[in-house]
Amino acid sequence: MNRLFLLLFVLTLTNCSKQEKNSVVDTEKILSQNVEKTKETLKVLTPDQGFARNIPKNQKNWELVGVKDWCSGFWPGVLWYSYEASGDEELREQAEKFTAPLKSIAYSPAENHDIGFMLYTSYGNGYRLTNNEEYKNVLLAAADTLATLYNPNVGSILSWPSQTQFRHNTIIDNMMNLELLFWAAKNGGTKELYNVAESHALVTMKNLVRKDSAIYHVGSFDETTGEFLKGQTHQGYADESMWARGQAWGIYGFSVAYRETHRKEFLETAIKVSEHFLNRLPEDGIPYWDFDDVNIPDAPKDASAAAIAACGLLELSKFVPSKAQSEKYVNAARKMINLLSEAPYYSGDTNQALLLHSTGHLPHDSEIDVPIIYADYYYMEALLRIQKMDSEVTSELAKS
Repeated sequence: MNRLFLLLFVLTLTNCSKQEKNSVVDTEKILSQNVEKTKETLKVLTPDQGFARNIPKNQKNWELVGVKDWCSGFWPGVLWYSYEASGDEELREQAEKFTAPLKSIAYSPAENHDIGFMLYTSYGNGYRLTNNEEYKNVLLAAADTLATLYNPNVGSILSWPSQTQFRHNTIIDNMMNLELLFWAAKNGGTKELYNVAESHALVTMKNLVRKDSAIYHVGSFDETTGEFLKGQTHQGYADESMWARGQAWGIYGFSVAYRETHRKEFLETAIKVSEHFLNRLPEDGIPYWDFDDVNIPDAPKDASAAAIAACGLLELSKFVPSKAQSEKYVNAARKMINLLSEAPYYSGDTNQALLLHSTGHLPHDSEIDVPIIYADYYYMEALLRIQKMDSEVTSELAKS
C-alpha cells in the first residue's frame, strides 16, 4: 500500500473521528476488558455444561445449549478471539476444551447448513491460530458433510431439510457457511467444494437479492427443476421487508465470495447491499431488527446485525476499486463498533455478555432485545480486524 496514502488515510480517520466519533474507540482497552470478562465467565462455565447462547432479561448468566445448536461454535470462537487478543495460554486451553466437543458434527449426517457456523468459528479459528493438524482434518470432514446438502438441480445447498414448507430452501445466512467450503478446497479438499460454494453464491445472488438491493431471507426452489418459486421470510417482519441481520449476512457473505472467486458480480452485489444497508440506517447508527417494522421507532434494535455488518464492511473495504469507497466502508464499520462499545449497547457489568440489545427471532417471540452470543463473536472479530488494520498503518508509517 502506498505510504503517502496510508498517512492521508490516518489523517482522514482522525478528522472523521472528531466529526462523527468514528475512530474514538480505544481498541486495546476494549479488547482487554472483553478478555477479562470472558475469563470471569470461564470461572463458572465448563464444556460439560454446554455453550453460551443468550441471556434472558433480568438474568446475569448465559443460557446454555448443546453441541447440535446452531450457535454452539460461537462461544469457542469468542475464546479463540480472546486468546488472539491477549496471548493468554489459559484462554487457549479453554478454547481447546470448548472446541473439542463439536468434532462429532463433522462426522455426523448433515442436519442443516449451520455446519460452517458451528465449526469454522471454533475449529477454523483454532486451526488459524495453532496449526493443529487435527483441527484441519475436522474442518475438511465438515466441508464434505456440508456439501452433502448441495442439490445440483437447484445449484445451491439446502439450508433447512426439516422446513419442507419452503421446498428446497436457500437462506441468506448460508452465505456465511461457504467460507468453510472455499477454505477446504484450498487446503486438501476437492475442487468440487469450491464449485459448490461458487454455485450457491450465484444462485443466492440471482434470486435472493431483490432489485431494490434488499435481500430475501428465504428463497424457495423446485427441488427437481431448480425453478425459483418465491422469496419470503422466516425471521423478518414481512416477505418484502429488509431483515437487518439477513442484510448483514449478505454484506459479509458476498464480500467473502468475491475474495475467493474474484467474480466481479459478487463484488458489485456486496457493494449494492452494503450501500442499501448504510443508506437506511437510523440516525443513531444501529439498525432496528428489521428496517421496515411498522413499529419503528418503538421496535427493538439488533446489535448483532451491526457487528456482522461491520465485519463485512471491513472485509469489503479491501476490494473496492477506489480509496474513497474503502475509507467510507472502514469509517462506517468503525462508527458502528464505536457505538457498540458504549452505552446502551456495551454490557459492562450488566451481565456476562459483551453486548446488549440483539434480536434473534421476533416473529417467534424468541431472543428479543437480549444479549446473543453471535453478537459478541462478530464484535470481537471486528475489534481484532480494526486493531490489525491500525497496527499495519502504524507500522507502515514508521517505515516512511
